[in-house]
Amino acid sequence: MVFIKEFLQPHFNILPIVRTFTASEDKPLENSTILFLWFWPFGRKFDLNSCSSTFNIDGCYLTADKELYSKADGVLINHRDIKSDLSNLPTKPRPFFQKWIWMHLESPQNTRRLDGLENLFNVTLNYRRDADIVLREQFMIKTEDTEDKLFPQVLDKKLVCWVVSNWNEQFERVKYYNEFKKHINISAFGRHFGKAVNDAQYKEILTTCKFYLSFENTAAHYDYMTEKLFNPLTLGSVPVALGAQRYIYERFVPKDAFIHVKDFSSPQKLAEHLLSLDKNVEEYKKYFQWRKNFEVKLVNYPEEHACRACQYIRTKKDYQVFRNLNKWYWDAIKDET
Repeated sequence: MVFIKEFLQPHFNILPIVRTFTASEDKPLENSTILFLWFWPFGRKFDLNSCSSTFNIDGCYLTADKELYSKADGVLINHRDIKSDLSNLPTKPRPFFQKWIWMHLESPQNTRRLDGLENLFNVTLNYRRDADIVLREQFMIKTEDTEDKLFPQVLDKKLVCWVVSNWNEQFERVKYYNEFKKHINISAFGRHFGKAVNDAQYKEILTTCKFYLSFENTAAHYDYMTEKLFNPLTLGSVPVALGAQRYIYERFVPKDAFIHVKDFSSPQKLAEHLLSLDKNVEEYKKYFQWRKNFEVKLVNYPEEHACRACQYIRTKKDYQVFRNLNKWYWDAIKDET
């Protein structure tokens, strides 16, 4: 394992150092907050100059230029890109003013727990409500009248759809699907079914299906639900949720906007309910009443995460450390199961 040095932290009464630069196209402007992307998250590159134009966040300079590491106010590190032995993390001394931001969006059950990270980061960026930077899809109060888009077109739609690639016979969602398909026709797509789809095809599937199986790959969550739930809500399909308990979903989504598998005693009973809704348009439309007052805000990954991280460290100039990442993220899940 590579040796990760421990660095001195600033005292509370030390003012932040002001680093100035000559303005140019390839250097940050004076007083800009510099956020260094140690990894392109999952190798996904994006426009580093879009914080202001896309998210109305001014004063941020995003960079992947390692020459600016020692000048960066913050370093964004995506957990899934870290090697098991930590050998691809920075080894140069960390400037005292610099914050390291741990970014991770997966559930604890599907995340490697790495030794050596416990006290390495200052800031957490996560879907959990107690993270320093909370970023997740969410319901927002509508800002304009879109009555004409209240109910999606329901004619000639497929009944139930599912797109899945990560297949494991031990997953609860796979076990449920194998029983559920005995009672209802399911249009299944994804690599597992030999029907890989691109982004455009994925969106088309969700707009042409009445119900979508929003099946998570883990059953125990802490504030965890993904685009599997929010994408169908946005595109006009009713999510059928499997994963967290219903009360956790209802923290973030109106209770009548989705169907939960645990509302029914068996997959057969759920199938009977969906078949009944297929014949009753007015009852089906009730699952879209939420559109009168709310809209879904999706997250632009990973561009928005980088910009929000920069915004945070630009705003939060105080001393900050984070102790025992492993206990916070992996052990806390026991309280929710």
